Amino acid sequence: MKIDLHIHTHTGSDGALSVEEVIAEAHRRNIGFMAVTDHDSVIAQEKAITLTKEYGIRYITGVELNVIFEASPDKSISLDFLGYDFDINNRALVEKLQLMRDRREKRAQEILDKINTEFKKEGLTLFTTQDMQNIRDSVDGAFGRPHIAAYMVKKGIVQDMQEVFDRYLVKCDVPKYPLTLPEASKLIHDAGGALVLAHGNEPGGTSLATITKDLKQQTRIIAENMLAHIDGLEVWHPRHDDATIAAYLKFTREHHLISTGGSDCHQKPIIMGTVLVPEWVAGQFKD
Repeated sequence: MKIDLHIHTHTGSDGALSVEEVIAEAHRRNIGFMAVTDHDSVIAQEKAITLTKEYGIRYITGVELNVIFEASPDKSISLDFLGYDFDINNRALVEKLQLMRDRREKRAQEILDKINTEFKKEGLTLFTTQDMQNIRDSVDGAFGRPHIAAYMVKKGIVQDMQEVFDRYLVKCDVPKYPLTLPEASKLIHDAGGALVLAHGNEPGGTSLATITKDLKQQTRIIAENMLAHIDGLEVWHPRHDDATIAAYLKFTREHHLISTGGSDCHQKPIIMGTVLVPEWVAGQFKD
């Protein structure tokens, strides 16, 4: 059975396909157990639950939360955590996600303001309120930097998405909603779910690799700073090498944690179901 517990949609966040298209594609790819994990959003969950039932796909609810992690007294980094198998109608969770969505809107405007500062230096035409509206109109789910990047590519300001990030979006970034790990843990657990560290060793990504690439040091950080708040680790991920998979799997077994995995597919390209996640992973979740 193919398993993919990390998929994004255009309906909920920054995927390229709607939740309807994602579920249909999962069925075509013979995925038997899946979760849609949109960024800070559960908008697509109700439809995903309905459609997976129709297709005969086993499904658990999912969300990806961005967290400010206190790595040390003088250093904090951005990490992602996956919430699974929770009540999508939990009031505290829904209200907090709305606050985070509202912050995304304000953050996007602040990022555009900073980009305009760069445009001035380069003698380029500045973004207007109409540009902001055009970007907003392209968003179905959670507003994020990829939407700004796609718009800049479409306008011909840059060649591709990577160039947008390299030239503008990294230096013009603005902090996201300041959700802490204890807060994220309480939100998901109070909604009946489980919290999992996402892509902990993703090179160059939102991961512990920004602190250290040494796997022993990473697992020490998890043991010392996260065990009280999390239920598992994302072991299998497209950018986790064999050494990471082995180290993370060993850690989850030693500490009796959940092991999960998925493609982190945003449909750019479509890679759903291509990460080899063992079938026993499905047995860790209730029906």
